[in-house]
Amino acid sequence: MLEGVNVALGVTGSIAAVKTVELAHELRRQGAEVRAVMTEAAQGIIHPWALEYATENDVVTEITGAVEHVELCGRDGWADLLLVAPTTANTAGKMAAAIDDSPVTTCATTAFGADVPIVVVPAMHEPMYDHPGVLDALDQLESWGVDFVDPRIEEGKAKIATENAIVTAAARATGDQPLAGQTVVVTSGATTESVDPIRTLSNRASGRTGRAVARACVTRGADTVLVHDGPDVPWAETVAVESAAEMLDAVLDRAPDADALVSAAAISDYTVETASEKIRSGQELALDLEPTPKLLDTVREHHPNLPMVGFKAETEGDNDAIVSRARSLQDRVGLAFVVGNNAGVMGADETAALVVDGDNVTEVVGSKQELGAAVADRLGDKR
Repeated sequence: MLEGVNVALGVTGSIAAVKTVELAHELRRQGAEVRAVMTEAAQGIIHPWALEYATENDVVTEITGAVEHVELCGRDGWADLLLVAPTTANTAGKMAAAIDDSPVTTCATTAFGADVPIVVVPAMHEPMYDHPGVLDALDQLESWGVDFVDPRIEEGKAKIATENAIVTAAARATGDQPLAGQTVVVTSGATTESVDPIRTLSNRASGRTGRAVARACVTRGADTVLVHDGPDVPWAETVAVESAAEMLDAVLDRAPDADALVSAAAISDYTVETASEKIRSGQELALDLEPTPKLLDTVREHHPNLPMVGFKAETEGDNDAIVSRARSLQDRVGLAFVVGNNAGVMGADETAALVVDGDNVTEVVGSKQELGAAVADRLGDKR
């Protein structure tokens, strides 16, 4: 996700600075090279040696005759991104006022002048976050093109965002954005049909592929809506659903404003009338299953020109059979392309899939993050 990206990690004096060792590790896991810059206050919370260990680079703790701020964030500097995480109210205000009294704020002023992308990750007590002057400072920074990773408001604190959210924002700020200005709706995971107030019918889909597709669309500039039976994700608008009918309704509600739909969810093909009370065990039971409407067909009926991507999972046949069925789905619904795979990859960490677009077939083998990237890239190529 961040292969070849150089990240200058500015660490300021929030208690959330203790999270930056793991953040540095995660940035590097995603391919980035990281060099840390610390304020004096941050050094009172976490020792520079910890970030030296995490980044395997020297840590900037003061600006010397070596003009570290220019070497890092100047016009010909090392950094592709200045990531200030965590950002205190104090540092946000100084960045907005061009006050250079710490290594981090001096790097920020330099980055602004050199057009180096900046991502700010606020972390402070909630009343500080709500201070009019802090909000004005954040608005000023946003007007200058700074990207923000919103904090998690918990226990009266504006806590630092998750590593997942921060890395996603870093990738969005530094990568190509072929989906900029586009709204992409992505369905993900399994749906669940209620048999009674306790029992359900569902499937083995984990939602990892759909979430990976949604995240990849975000990093490529899209405003992304994730429709799934799961919690909110920090990097996209999330619509929580449970049943196939709820998923279809949610997609139909969002489709008029969408530029593309990626249907990666494993949607229930059948539903059942829900019993109002728990069905007693120990008896033979027959369920009358009714077919559910096909999401892609229904959306196509309402939106004949919406670009859509389908997923087709099979349990039998070789690659030729998967390709044949994927082409049939593409032709029937008028899809941009179809991702076909064997259902055996459901729930697994790794995947193998075939991206089918008529006669053009591309195999993707590896992580679900890699498959998500391939889908988002192909969608960008279709613009």
